[in-house]
Amino acid sequence: MKNPYEALGLKQGASDQEIKLAFKKLAKKYHPDLHPDDKQAEAKFKDISAAHEFLKDKDRKRRFDAGEIDASGAETYQQQYYRDHAGPQSSGFHAGQDGFASNEDLEEFLARAFGGMGGGMGSGRGRGQAGMKAPGQDVSYTLRVSFLDAARGGVNTLQLPDGKTLKVTIPEGAEDRQTLRLKGQGMPGYGGGPAGDAYIELHIEPDAHFSRKDDNIHLEVPVTLKEAVLGAKIEVPTLTGHVSLTVPKGSNTGTKLRLKDRGIKNRKTGVRGHLYISLKVVLPEGDEPELTAFLEGWTPRQAQNPRKEMLS
Repeated sequence: MKNPYEALGLKQGASDQEIKLAFKKLAKKYHPDLHPDDKQAEAKFKDISAAHEFLKDKDRKRRFDAGEIDASGAETYQQQYYRDHAGPQSSGFHAGQDGFASNEDLEEFLARAFGGMGGGMGSGRGRGQAGMKAPGQDVSYTLRVSFLDAARGGVNTLQLPDGKTLKVTIPEGAEDRQTLRLKGQGMPGYGGGPAGDAYIELHIEPDAHFSRKDDNIHLEVPVTLKEAVLGAKIEVPTLTGHVSLTVPKGSNTGTKLRLKDRGIKNRKTGVRGHLYISLKVVLPEGDEPELTAFLEGWTPRQAQNPRKEMLS
C-alpha cells in the first residue's frame, strides 16, 4: 500500500476527523455499487479503504507518523536481524552477543544441550548436527478483507514477501483482528522437522453502506418524500442480494425496520442476526413547483415543532 495519507488526499499527520471525512467522501465516490465492472474504481476503493483502516488505528498512525513503521506496517529498522548484517570476522556463532565468553564456550553449551550439534554451525555441517530435527518458525501476516467477504465468507489470496501466495479461507462472520492459523505454512523445518505455522490476522475494511454490531447488520436507506408519505415497495441491498421492502405509510427519517435473519451467522450458535434498516427521507433534487404550491397553501392539522426538545 502506498502512503495512506496520500491515498486519502491528505497531508501527513492529518487529524482523526479529517481522515474520517476524507474516507467517507471518497468511499461514496468510488464505491463499486456505483461503478459496476469498473476495475479502476474498485481498485481505488480498496486503496482508500486500506488507508482508512491503517490510519484509524491510533497506535499504528502514531508509529507511522514517527517513521517507526512503513505503510505496510513493517518496522523501518529490524534490529532482530543484526546477525544477518554481521561482518566477515563474525561468521559462525556470535558468542559475545549471546552471553558467552567465546565461540568455543557456546559450542560446548550447544553440544551438551543438543547432543553435539555445536561444532561448525557457521558452515552448517557440525558434528552430530545431521541427526537433529527441529520445527520451523511460525510466521505472522496481516490480511485485509472486505466487509462483505468477512460477513459472507470466501477465499482470499495473500501475497507473501518472497512472491509466493497463500490461499486463505475466510470463515463466514469473521471479525476484525481475528487470527487464523494455517498449519504447516510457516518456515520449513530443520533436518526433516515439520514446518512452522502461519498466523493470519484479519483486518476488516469498512463498507460504505453496511455496518456491523455484534451479529446484526445496520443500513441507512434513503426514500423519497412520496414513498415516505404514501408508503411504497422498494428494493434494498442485503448481504446476499437485493430484496423487496415495504415502506410503511407516513414513515419519517429515523423510522426503523427489521429484516429477520439477514444478519451475520453466529459461529458458535449458528443463529443469524438481523438486518436493521433506518429510513432517511430525501427531498427532490430539482424544482417541484407543484409541491411548493401545495405546501404554501397547506396548514397542518396538528402544530409541530421538531426542535422543541433541542430548545428546552
